[in-house]
Amino acid sequence: MEEKSMVLAKDNPQKWFVRFLKGIAVGVGAILPGLSGGVLAVIFNIYDPLLKFLGNMKQHFKENVLYFIPVGIGGVLGVVLFSLFVEQAFGKFAAQFTCLFIGFVAGTFPSLFKTAGKEGRNNGDWLTLVLSAVAIFLIMLMGSASLTAVQPSFLAWIFSGILIGLGVIVPGMSPSNFLIYFGLYDKMAAGISAFDFSVIIPLGIGVVACVILFAKLANWLFFKYYSKMYHFILGMVVGSSLAIFPTTVFPSMTQRGLQESGLTFGSALVFSVVMFIIGTIFSLWFSRVENKYSVE
Repeated sequence: MEEKSMVLAKDNPQKWFVRFLKGIAVGVGAILPGLSGGVLAVIFNIYDPLLKFLGNMKQHFKENVLYFIPVGIGGVLGVVLFSLFVEQAFGKFAAQFTCLFIGFVAGTFPSLFKTAGKEGRNNGDWLTLVLSAVAIFLIMLMGSASLTAVQPSFLAWIFSGILIGLGVIVPGMSPSNFLIYFGLYDKMAAGISAFDFSVIIPLGIGVVACVILFAKLANWLFFKYYSKMYHFILGMVVGSSLAIFPTTVFPSMTQRGLQESGLTFGSALVFSVVMFIIGTIFSLWFSRVENKYSVE
């Protein structure tokens, strides 16, 4: 299969570095409000091989481990760097930096749509796409109001790790949004940036446990219902991306949002558009690099 050939193909420094960059992006997406690490894993073509590996670890174990080492290193680095960054620029310009990642999604949507239709499309696939897009859009919209704050604790951080793990397994789900609603997001970012192992260790336990437990189920679903599952994911990508605008981008254009960022309406709008364009251009370039090095 294509994913297996990617893992077993002869490696080189360029491919290793490309996977490292993908890992950074997935790590950032895992804790970036409004986005999902799973969405970026799908976009960067590592979601399927990761599920296949986790769903059957005995098969080509050594090759898979070597293949995903740069992804793992990049993912950890992405989480740590963004946690350091989030308390600085992102807190002030959240909407604009979110637009950068929306651009990533927009630039790779054509290839994702093509992949979803690899085995053809029928009315059921289109219905799955629409229903999943509407569902995640409404969930994110209804969840935009803050929920009851949860006090940080060992169990709370394990729960947070489980949410992040679900964000990897279920593309379109943004665990950071839920962490914000529960009042844990800023505390998590501060704990990671300060290398507080009372936060990092239970987070890691939750992520690993969730991914391992649910990967086998997700792998089986893809094997059995490839087209439906991919159109479900495509709908989640579309719905979650669209929901970012009313939940994150548009509020930044209000009088209160402009006061918090110190920007005028015009400068905030231009900043957002420029970041979106940069993200789109980068993702188009990255797609070309991926195509060049994913096929021998």
